[in-house]
Amino acid sequence: FPFWQVFRFAAPSLAAGNVGLLKHASNVPKCALAIEEVFREAGFPEGAFQTLLVGGSEANEVIRDDRVRAVTLTGSERAGRSIASNAGSQLKKSVMELGGSDPFVVLEDADIEEASTIGVKARCINSGQSCIAAKRFIVVDAVYDTFLEKFKAGMKALKVGDPTQAQTQVGPQAREDLMLELHEQVQASVKRGARIELGGEPCGKGAFYPPTILAGVEKGMPAYEEEFFGPVAIFIRVKDEAEALHVANDTPFGLGGCVWTADSARGETFAAQIRAGAVFVNGMVKSDPRLPFGGVGISGFGRELSHYGIKEFVNIQTVWVK
Repeated sequence: FPFWQVFRFAAPSLAAGNVGLLKHASNVPKCALAIEEVFREAGFPEGAFQTLLVGGSEANEVIRDDRVRAVTLTGSERAGRSIASNAGSQLKKSVMELGGSDPFVVLEDADIEEASTIGVKARCINSGQSCIAAKRFIVVDAVYDTFLEKFKAGMKALKVGDPTQAQTQVGPQAREDLMLELHEQVQASVKRGARIELGGEPCGKGAFYPPTILAGVEKGMPAYEEEFFGPVAIFIRVKDEAEALHVANDTPFGLGGCVWTADSARGETFAAQIRAGAVFVNGMVKSDPRLPFGGVGISGFGRELSHYGIKEFVNIQTVWVK
């Protein structure tokens, strides 16, 4: 991710003729330097892409420099508000790719076996640390118990351990403070009535958090309202399709989402009503260089990837000649 998140905006931007300055996350400086070297080795002119090893306050000064004409950020909602505000005060274009609380909707005619298998993968990819990971599992009452049982078995079977080992399926969180923050969200939700079906306690030494299931989640709980950036699946039982759609949209986030149904036309109609930048029918949400990527609401604005990503950082000019 420290590489992909950069290349997805940098490649289209440089292809359009821009140059780039990278202020990466503070905990991945060697990745940042390696990315600069990759562009250099690929034959880009000296200075076409440069890494700046600076802190947040210095980055704000860079944004205010007249030579910087646009800004893009992949990060948290809080960071997005700060950077977008700074860029806006300078009347500079910005693209914000922020957090998400993606709904994974299971209707009564879904293939439960496939949906539960993909659901486990969609929740725990990169140890759950993905903005487009499935986070809220919204399941209609008719298949809720069956889906939860199969999903729980899949989560329980995942191997937690050293991410450098091939057999490991869930590694640690990126930092220990992030793991502890995730645990606080789980505990706060339980205090408000959510039930732990699986996991729920930090495991072992370091920043490891086990595959966890929170059931009985309702409006007002952190699990309902906030983004959980880790391998914690949030289960919400609904009575029918209409309530599933309401709950899916009952969030300030709007990055991705998916719906599972045997009727693809029904799925497409349902998907079109979800407020999100991308909705998948019978599949987990992914980013693909051929498709535009980005969100709505507090998940951000603007698009990366595809021809839309290239056009975000070009000026459209009209020239009229008689």
